[in-house]
Amino acid sequence: MKIIHGWKGLAGADRGAAVALGNFDGVHLGHQHVIADAAAAAARAMGAPLGVISFEPHARMHFNPEAPPFRLMNAHQLARTVQTFDADLFYLLPFGVEMANFSDHDFVSEVLAKGLGVRHVAVGFDITFGKGRTGDPEAMRRYGAEFGFSVSVAAAVENSDGKISSTTVRDALRDGRPDLARKIMGRPFAIEGVVQKGRQLGRQLGFPTANVPLGDYVAPRFGVYATRTRLKDGRHLEGVANIGVNPTTGEVAPRLEVWLFEFDEDIYGETIETDLIAFLRPEEKFDSVEAMVDQIYLDERIARQILARDG
Repeated sequence: MKIIHGWKGLAGADRGAAVALGNFDGVHLGHQHVIADAAAAAARAMGAPLGVISFEPHARMHFNPEAPPFRLMNAHQLARTVQTFDADLFYLLPFGVEMANFSDHDFVSEVLAKGLGVRHVAVGFDITFGKGRTGDPEAMRRYGAEFGFSVSVAAAVENSDGKISSTTVRDALRDGRPDLARKIMGRPFAIEGVVQKGRQLGRQLGFPTANVPLGDYVAPRFGVYATRTRLKDGRHLEGVANIGVNPTTGEVAPRLEVWLFEFDEDIYGETIETDLIAFLRPEEKFDSVEAMVDQIYLDERIARQILARDG
């Protein structure tokens, strides 16, 4: 899969795709329907490359930079996930002043038609595009007829828990329901980041932790989780993590602190990715460090049981 970061002056091989268009934050089951069904079906029928179009940063971060963090994925995770659908081209387009000021018609004309030369555009039922979010699926159909590409609109997707959307994923995580987020996304919510050196208190207490800032991720409910973590060498390690501000030993900026079982290697400066599997308990302030340590070892036992059942 080739990743392309612009729409101007592209080579012929980077144009002419059947594309799925959207922000695709989280690539939940509804997004997967747009990519893997609608766009992929059109690509096969036309003999065209399969492309996916998304934006970086997310439009909300451009228009409201002071808003609380809300992302479900970073750009690297998004690219890896898109690749699992056998996409040929991933257009991760810059969302800045120029893009923000395109009318819906200008966006289609300049980016989709002139820039990318799309042959088909697949969108979700609730897509909006262009300045003021004036474009919608019906507008895309009209513009497709004008500029010579076909359009498909994917219907809403629901499961037994209700509507599939990035908002419902965020709500589930804020409620301490990583299990529900997993059902909506089709895989666990994962926090990826560079391991930072902390005060090394965990190491002194017998459970060294890898500390990763939450950054632009939506903040899940503060508390303790059963986890699985991927290291850069491909190993997958089970563990237990606290997400929060660590009120017992001195508050810090919200972060993930994961204790990887049977692991004591120096991974400072490395990028790790941690899946949240199950919520164990809320974060709390203990009366003593000893009480906190006792609870952490209890958390470990419970987490191991859950992870063994989870496979």
